[in-house]
Amino acid sequence: MEWYVKCMQNYANFEGRARRKEYWMFTLFNIIFAVAAGVLDAVTGLGFLVILYSLATLVPGIAVAIRRLHDIGKPGIWILIALVPFIGGIWLIILMATEGQRGENAFGSDPKGGSSEMPAY
Repeated sequence: MEWYVKCMQNYANFEGRARRKEYWMFTLFNIIFAVAAGVLDAVTGLGFLVILYSLATLVPGIAVAIRRLHDIGKPGIWILIALVPFIGGIWLIILMATEGQRGENAFGSDPKGGSSEMPAY
């Protein structure tokens, strides 16, 4: 839940990098809350809670996705790959599941705090 709150506090922050955990925890809680809003819509008959919730989380969702792409060394424009029919969404999921670059890259320092050197065994 703390990752979800962190993303909501960084509402329109498109700079920097986001770990896999930050992205996927935000996505998980976003789905849970959207389903809860849908159930609440069905029970109360209001019909607008899901739309309202989706609009409220649209910008933070895009922001955390762009920061996640930054973590793997891709520019934020790569989010548009999801628009490619059939394979675009699958490719974006693969990118989001890819481990981030170790150490600093063009988009900032490693959010895990690790260095770019491999550990000595």
